[in-house]
Order: sequence, then C-alpha cells, then structure tokens
Amino acid sequence: MSTNLELKNRKDQATPRGVGVMCDFYADRAENAELWDVEGKRYIDFAAGIAVLNTGHRHPKIIAAITEQMTRFTHTAYQIVPYASYVELAEKISRITPGSHAKKTSFFTTGAEAVENAIKIARAATGRPGVIAFSGGFHGRTMMGMALTGKVDPYKLGFGPFPGEVYHAPFPSELHGVSVDDTLHAIQMLFKASIDPKRVAAIILEPVQGEGGFVVAPIELMRALRAICDQHGILLIADEIQTGFARTGKLFAMEHYDVLADLTTMAKSLAGGLPLSGVCGRAEIMDAPAPGGLGGTYAGNPLAVASALAVLNIIEEEKLCERANSLGQQLTVRLKAAQESVPQIAEIRGLGGMLAVEFNHADSGKPNPEFAKKVQAHALKNGLLLLTCGVYGNVIRFLFPLTIPDAVMAEALDILDAALRA
Repeated sequence: MSTNLELKNRKDQATPRGVGVMCDFYADRAENAELWDVEGKRYIDFAAGIAVLNTGHRHPKIIAAITEQMTRFTHTAYQIVPYASYVELAEKISRITPGSHAKKTSFFTTGAEAVENAIKIARAATGRPGVIAFSGGFHGRTMMGMALTGKVDPYKLGFGPFPGEVYHAPFPSELHGVSVDDTLHAIQMLFKASIDPKRVAAIILEPVQGEGGFVVAPIELMRALRAICDQHGILLIADEIQTGFARTGKLFAMEHYDVLADLTTMAKSLAGGLPLSGVCGRAEIMDAPAPGGLGGTYAGNPLAVASALAVLNIIEEEKLCERANSLGQQLTVRLKAAQESVPQIAEIRGLGGMLAVEFNHADSGKPNPEFAKKVQAHALKNGLLLLTCGVYGNVIRFLFPLTIPDAVMAEALDILDAALRA
C-alpha cells in the first residue's frame, strides 16, 4: 500500500487545488469514533465526515441493512420504478419531524440538492421569487446554495454571478454585537429598500449555524420570524442538514423551539455515511410542484434509504438524543475548566452534542483564528481530528459520533485539554 506522502504527490497531480484537503494522511479503515491511516496511525474522529456520522463509522446494523439491500437491487431510479423502502422512509420522516400536521417528504442525494429543492417548492407554492437568508449561514456549493450562503471566502470566490432575488440579514450573535432586534430591523429594512415582502417566498435559516460557528438561533428570533412569515404569507425553511438526527439532543433542532417550520431540509447523518437528503414539509406545500418537477437520477437511492431506516432505529434503540446531551455536558465541563487558564476562549456554546468554542485575542477581544489553528494542529499531531469554522475561522466545532465509547471520549478530552493549554 502507498504511503501518505506518495498518495499526496499523486493527489496533487490528479486532482484540482479547488478541492481543498485538510489532512495530510489518507484513511485506510475506521470503526465507530476511530480511524486509521494507510500507515497504521490511529485517530479519534471528532469531524465525523462533517457531521455525517452521528451513528459512527460502520455501525453493524447499518452494514447489515446495506448488505441486505445489495442482494435485492442497487438502483432503479425511484421516478422510474419505485420501491417500498422509499415510501416507508418518507412516512417515518413525516411522522418524526416537528408538528402533527399533514406532511410529505421527498428524497434527494446531497444537502445542497435538498436546499435547492426546498427553494423550488417554496417558489412553486407561493408564486414568489424572493428568499431571505442570513450572514454566516451555509446552504451548499451549488449556485443557489452559494447565493444563500452568507460567507464569501472560500465558498463564493470567483464563482458569480449568483441567482437573483436572494437577500441577507445579519444573524444574531451576542459575542459579535448583533442582537435579535438588529436582525429584525435589518429584515424590515430589506422590506423597505430591497424587496416587497409580498414577493418573498421563503426565509431560510439553520437553527444552529454550522459553518457559521455553531451559533444558536435565539428563541426570540425564531418566534419573530414565524410571525413575520405568517403576516406576509412567507414560508419558513429550517435547514437541519447539520443539526438533525440527534446531534443537538433532540431528533431535530427545531424541537428546541415552540414554533414550526413549513419546510425542513435534511441530509448528513440521515443515512449514516451514504449520500441521501430530504425535504419534508406541509403536505399542501410539498404538492405544489407539478409531477416531474422534483427528483433526480440517484434521489432516494435504495442503498442509502436502507441505511437511513437503520439509522432511525439506532437513534431510538441506543437513545442517542440522551447520549448527545450527556457527551455535550462532559465536553462543556472540560472546556469551562480550561477557560480559567486559557484566556483566548471567548465563548463556549451550542445545543446538546453540537458544541463549539470560539477564540479571541485576550488583549483586544478580536477574533483569533491563529489560536484555533494551533489547537487544531496540536490535537491532530496527538491523534484527535477537529474541524474549524466560523466567519473568522476562529471557532473549533466538535462533531464526535454519538456512539463514541466512554473510554475513547475520555481520551479525546485529555488530548483536547492538552492542546488548549499548549
């Protein structure tokens, strides 16, 4: 087998620089919360494929479900020859998403596809073009996804022009001096200066921003957005692609709020590592597009659907919502203890097992991405894989599998503690 260096040299020749790669090692095998590179070095995985592995690497029940489906068929294109498992998963998703109203669900392949189709559905249902998103939000790398995303570098550099009728408001952050009132005022200014609210199809937001730094939407914001949508006939879209499937201590992050979204996008941990995404929403809204208006060649692939059905069973059987809260509490305790001697820690935040720590310069209070990178590098050198995020790149987010064994979690927290203090 090739070494890491040999593979890097081949990668540099074979793939474009636009596909940025964080790690300088190459995966060989993985199990639950651990992975090993081609040279045999072990890492504890707190990246989880960017929030895809809430149920860990290679969960036995997921492997069994995929293997069983492979013995039957691997692809028909659901729009050509349908299959019962797609219908069963749609029924389950419609039942477990927040709200007791009638819902329908359609499946796609990637999170960006789910967002694209949610916008299509919203426009078809309302007959309106406009969409409001938020600074710091991330909604994908397709053209509409980039237009909605509230972060330029690296996602938008050199790729414009983007689809029109997309507007941004600042996302509330106490640490960055943006209040809920500031956000709501900005939306009202959009209505005054940029777009008639009667031309807005949807407002889309992540209940907890992912790439934006795990910033939690205040309940006051969510209530106010629901009121604005109700007043003007606008649809509220909850992007639960990173927050879904037990990560925040609830099956969906919107369960932390007392208002309902009209449409919900989901992907990442839905299928335990296989590409699958979905849009679930009010039945009458989901039925707005004409037959043939939704779909995709691989949308709702039977192997991924089988995996997703297993994921939902695992979350329930292994009580992963409760596990997310327990693991999140363990991490919070360690971070708060470190904060006493690490003045660069400006804020510890999140919900359940979706936690992040933001670093600022101790003297000026300004964002300190250099410190975040040093912590990340120190942890990686000692076998712990961490991801940075945030508009300023000064946040480390924690995406441990919710199935992580207690001993491995304890080991990871020791490595993290040493990295922070180093």
